[in-house]
Amino acid sequence: MTRKKVMDYKTIFPAICVPMHDDYSIDEENLRSYVRWLASFDEVGGLVCNGHTGEITSLRLSERRRVVEIVKEEVGDQVMIISGINCEGTMETLEHVREMEEAGADGILLMPPHMWLRFGMHPDAPLQYFKRVNDATKMGIIIHLYPSTTKAFYPVETLIEMSKLSNVKALKIGTRNQPLYERDIRILREKAPDMAIITCHDESLLSSMFPGVDGALIGFAGCIPEFITDAWKAMKAEDLKEIRKYDRLIAPVSEVIYGIGQPSGEAHARMKEVLFQRGIFKSAIMREPVLPLSQEEKDKVAASLKKSNVSQVTL
Repeated sequence: MTRKKVMDYKTIFPAICVPMHDDYSIDEENLRSYVRWLASFDEVGGLVCNGHTGEITSLRLSERRRVVEIVKEEVGDQVMIISGINCEGTMETLEHVREMEEAGADGILLMPPHMWLRFGMHPDAPLQYFKRVNDATKMGIIIHLYPSTTKAFYPVETLIEMSKLSNVKALKIGTRNQPLYERDIRILREKAPDMAIITCHDESLLSSMFPGVDGALIGFAGCIPEFITDAWKAMKAEDLKEIRKYDRLIAPVSEVIYGIGQPSGEAHARMKEVLFQRGIFKSAIMREPVLPLSQEEKDKVAASLKKSNVSQVTL
């Protein structure tokens, strides 16, 4: 029996890759079979389209909307559909939010404008940005927190104020500074108790869950969901033996995708190669400027899958 969608942000959100044809157009048939497979895992409560893993920066607005429409058509009655929003100006952001709402998204993952990464921002600008979006939509909003080393990082005081907005449901916490990460989680549990806190530390996933998060929003869950969801079950059960087992199984694939760094375009290319080698994607092609993998990199992916005993998949 097909399960029914529950609007609960305390869950595992795979940030999906987008399969493409050799001419770089979206392979809609493959995308449909891919998201049906992801939605079949019982710990997956939502799918995130148009994240960095989904190559949002290389997709036109019409393509971003089409991805949401496809995923909504296939599994929108089973899981939440979240769309990333990545724009430079507030007016453009509001336009994209309207498009995703019309396409059928249940929520958005709101990323900071790129100019803040380069130039920094006025301390009041992030909250004002979120207020404008909050007032323009009925969809749920997930805050995308960038690493503390970037100029677009929101301090915990700002996150507390954002959490008071009516549509803010969750924080995708990507601090990547463990002491600060743990301290801010403690503060947010006290000051923003109704906001779900979900990790996005793909490269150190299980250790990032230990401070007590409510789930994960990661591209990694889109390529080995069986390991990620079982690891999450072990974490919720506080079964240290099982947690260590899955940490060992996940590690080779994590290392071949991310090394010891955080997600990047090249990491997403290696993730697509995992999906291709597993038989889930028909092609591992990425849109430029991300370049194709070398044969050496492809061989390393194959070795990691063998070491982790990752199975082939027939969709």
